[in-house]
Amino acid sequence: MIKISKFLLIATLLFAVACSTEDDGDNGGDSNGGDNFDRGEMLANWADNIIVPSFVAFQEETQKLEDIAKAFAENPGTTELNVLRAQYKVAYQEFQTVEMFQIGKAEELNYRSFLNTYPTKTENIESKIASGSYNLELPSNFAEQGFPALDYLLYSYGSTEETLEVFAANPEYINYIVAVTERINALTTEVTASWEGDYRDTFVNNTSSSSTGSVDRFTNDYVMYFEKILRSGKIGYPAGAFTGSPSPTNVEALYAGDISKNLYLQALDSFEDFYYGVKVNGGENGLSYYQYLKYMQDATSSESITASIADQFSAIRAQSSELDSNLKSQVETDNSKMLAAFDELQKEVVLLKVDMMQALSISVDYVDSDGD
Repeated sequence: MIKISKFLLIATLLFAVACSTEDDGDNGGDSNGGDNFDRGEMLANWADNIIVPSFVAFQEETQKLEDIAKAFAENPGTTELNVLRAQYKVAYQEFQTVEMFQIGKAEELNYRSFLNTYPTKTENIESKIASGSYNLELPSNFAEQGFPALDYLLYSYGSTEETLEVFAANPEYINYIVAVTERINALTTEVTASWEGDYRDTFVNNTSSSSTGSVDRFTNDYVMYFEKILRSGKIGYPAGAFTGSPSPTNVEALYAGDISKNLYLQALDSFEDFYYGVKVNGGENGLSYYQYLKYMQDATSSESITASIADQFSAIRAQSSELDSNLKSQVETDNSKMLAAFDELQKEVVLLKVDMMQALSISVDYVDSDGD
């Protein structure tokens, strides 16, 4: 009787260990998410053909931005300022291709918050420049650096001549610009190096279907980005979609003005390309959400979610053609078009957050605090 009890105890422990091993999500576990779709190949496509090349391309632009800012500091003339302004626009546009990838080192560093918290706190920037004392590594300084701070420093003081006069009166303005560009480039270099180093394998090899698996975690970040950053940040808050009171000063690139719609469209393009598995450097599309959903539809003969998502991407794009290139102007002149853009984006949120995630058996792990 004692021997039988020991056997049962050992068997129970072995069963418990086996279950724990399947659920821990860090060693592969159930690599197919309960189906036979190759999550490992999808993760490899995301990392090797989309995320890493996107960060490499963006890092090249942030390095140029820092170099050009330092050249401007050496010779603060009209031509040099115009070159710096142009590179700011190029780099900000390129940033829209990586902003959605807030995972791994980017999540650890609060990368997105350091590079793109807006509206920027202009009074704090002026105070820091006046004092000549600041620490851009502090999270409390999210809204005093990144692209929104450059937007303010490069475009808020008037014409090129007027801007140069401000800088000439206090060279600390240019020192602050250089510090901001150094910070953007340093953070981007660190995130890029992480993906080119060990994190790529950590991400790709974690094929578990548990909540800690790469697919589940990234999908939550991906959908959250669309809902909170793209829909709410770029369109909803300026349009007053949550308060009923339009707030044109909440648009992205407030001071440069006419690039705000382009930033929105680049973010939308990059998000949609990722959904279809479009490779940054060309070639046939790899595995991503579209292929995964198509696989699940074919296996279950279920309703076509892919067609609904594709139709809604088209509807968003058709509506965006009605928007002014300057979204601040759009809010001030005809906010109904901004609210219409928000409504079309919201329809896609439902398809992604409810239909897609349910079809892929992925639980939502973030809280919706917008009250919508």
